[in-house]
Amino acid sequence: MIQVCSRCSTRWNVRDRQRQWCPRCRGPLLAPATPAAAGQAKSVPGYRWIAVRPGPAPKPRTPQQPLGPTPHYDYVPRWSLTEDFTEEAVEQEETRRGPSTTMVQGLVAITMIALGAAALMHVVRYILLLINRTVLLNRWIALAGSWLGVVASVVALFTVLAVAIVLTNWLIARRSAVYHRAGTTEPRRTWVLWVGCLVPVVNVLLAPVFVTEMATAENRLSTLRRPINIWWAIWFVSGLVAAGSMVGMFATSPQGIADSTEVTVIAYLMGMLALAAVMRVYQEFERTQADAPPQRWVVMPTDDADGATAGESDAESAVPVEPAAEEPAA
Repeated sequence: MIQVCSRCSTRWNVRDRQRQWCPRCRGPLLAPATPAAAGQAKSVPGYRWIAVRPGPAPKPRTPQQPLGPTPHYDYVPRWSLTEDFTEEAVEQEETRRGPSTTMVQGLVAITMIALGAAALMHVVRYILLLINRTVLLNRWIALAGSWLGVVASVVALFTVLAVAIVLTNWLIARRSAVYHRAGTTEPRRTWVLWVGCLVPVVNVLLAPVFVTEMATAENRLSTLRRPINIWWAIWFVSGLVAAGSMVGMFATSPQGIADSTEVTVIAYLMGMLALAAVMRVYQEFERTQADAPPQRWVVMPTDDADGATAGESDAESAVPVEPAAEEPAA
């Protein structure tokens, strides 16, 4: 059977019917077109010309070899700056024994919930006072509205006291670690820190001073001055509002009791705001360890007495370790 290559127009006497490609150019073999067939080619539906790329047939693609496992270090690399942390770890265990971050955050969350519940109970009490102006309340509803507010206030008071004790313990431990790292001792006695942080009215004046001293010892006062001042201002205002609510507790007239309830709700909300501010200061301090070294020392080559190695060291320092356009070797 005679077939013609569609690419090079070479005629081949094909005896094997399975041969479909030209032996010379690897083009497809077609039956020779007769004049009748050529005339009918335009009228036969579905007939179309196929463009074939010139040149030899494309080579079959070779399957991609597996890349293998990702390179990684089997051990911690030692090519970076070296530093011995053995003595520092021992010093940290000896100096810092304050509460953990998880404990502080959990206790603060519980205190925030207690303060919010106390504020809500006083809002309910204020609503009952408004209703009682025109409608006589049920005895049990009146007792529940009064005593639930008292219970919520007591729980909030104890949680605030627990937070104050824990944060004071953290302050004392961190100050001890900071001054120990600086090579000095704590300038204030421990009982002074406890009294200045836990005694009402006194803590509003002295506790921020203790925190500012600690920030100064850590050389971070420039970054911590703003959150400390914000906390100090909010705490001072919340103390004034709390004092006003305590004075209003002795009111006996209905209007005086309602006003005292309003001030108490504001006092609880201000307490929550002051607690959020002090937690921001705490988190700013906890971003770095109290006994972290302020600087790292790098070993530098020393010159000889006669200065012979000065020129060599200058020549070596002028040559970059790696080209600037390439990534450093891992």
